[in-house]
Amino acid sequence: MEKISVFLADWQVLFREGIHFTLSGEEDLDVIGETTDNQEALDFIINNPPRIAILNANNSELTGVNLTRKIQQNYPQVSVILVMDTDNEEQLYDALKCGASGCVTKDIDPDKLIKLIRDIAGGAEPIVQALLRPEIAPRVIDEFDNFALLNKEVDNLLASLSARENEVLRRIADGDTFEDISTALGINEDTINRELGVIWKKLVSNEHNRDVIEAAQRGLSSAITRTRHGKASEEYITKEEFDAFKESLRERFKSLTES
Repeated sequence: MEKISVFLADWQVLFREGIHFTLSGEEDLDVIGETTDNQEALDFIINNPPRIAILNANNSELTGVNLTRKIQQNYPQVSVILVMDTDNEEQLYDALKCGASGCVTKDIDPDKLIKLIRDIAGGAEPIVQALLRPEIAPRVIDEFDNFALLNKEVDNLLASLSARENEVLRRIADGDTFEDISTALGINEDTINRELGVIWKKLVSNEHNRDVIEAAQRGLSSAITRTRHGKASEEYITKEEFDAFKESLRERFKSLTES
């Protein structure tokens, strides 16, 4: 039986050692490393990617959220569980957007954590359940409204919500239950969960692509200057240059969706 490899990173030594002790008693789980620092965690994961990384959400200068983004971009086979010191809506929302598979607080029952690890290793994405929170759903709707504004500038390269996805989120934001949504839209609970999974994947993808756009825009002017080979430097970007920039983004996003 192949064991599920797990890496731990948390600034609280007692908490981390407690998790290590709990997991070490399970035959199918193997803790392959641990640290107090997220930068050290990244260095370890680069050289020895685990199946599951359990990271503190706001540990050190490199937060668990930013570390998760780096891991998902470069090591998508590594699933991340982010640990919050206490239940925090802002951190949960950030965990949702950065691509973490799960997000828990430090008071989680050990048996539940073990089950969570096994479920995620088996392909589950329990973070999607955060979308069922009435306080989270409207923030996601607003986020996609912001993506829509950006989409106008980049020729609709970002994902948008379908009419039904939008309706599901709006009903959750209004406090509707699964039964309410099922009755109103004529869909069952499994279909609702699938819709939520698609919404989450679109949110994570758009968040990453927005980071790409922002980074590209920051470096565009200097890149153009460097590649002009003697042409006089200018402080503005021509339409042709911006069109070329958009086309490069299109190819970048295409490669991401095909990978």
